Amino acid sequence: MTKAVFLDRDGVVNVEKNYLYKIEDFEFIDGIFDSLKKVQNLGYKLFIITNQSGIGRGYYTKEDFEKLTSWMLQEFRNNEIVISQVELCPHGPDDNCLCRKPKTGMIDKILENYNIDLENSWLVGDKYSDIKCAKNAGILNTIQVKSGHKFNENESLAKYICESIKDIDKIIQT
Repeated sequence: MTKAVFLDRDGVVNVEKNYLYKIEDFEFIDGIFDSLKKVQNLGYKLFIITNQSGIGRGYYTKEDFEKLTSWMLQEFRNNEIVISQVELCPHGPDDNCLCRKPKTGMIDKILENYNIDLENSWLVGDKYSDIKCAKNAGILNTIQVKSGHKFNENESLAKYICESIKDIDKIIQT
């Protein structure tokens, strides 16, 4: 079975900007490439799962998202990092879909393609819904980063809390 790290996008991979869909507005979190390279070298496959309600709200299209995602994945490849799959939920909070975090639909889609050991995998997010999604999917190892949405550390469900993704390689060691 494969070990995995599931990453939220906005606030974890890139600087949080509301309804981000333009390449020129995308800014990677400092230190992401070094940190993810170390985690990847430990044998983890990397995945991105992201709520993108801007599509459902009509602020941008799925094609806009795909264009940005293609560019982002190339930047990862340029830094010798493989993102095995990206899943998105294009729905708004009131759409009652099965994919919007904290529901597990995006993780379920990835599990159709990969034999993942969820008990030895990780999820990194910046919001309650990310960490709750991990718990709902059976992922016990969670990291909530402070680089995205603000949260009360005393109320976090995460196993670990750190400043940003640049620090996760200090937590994920095996």
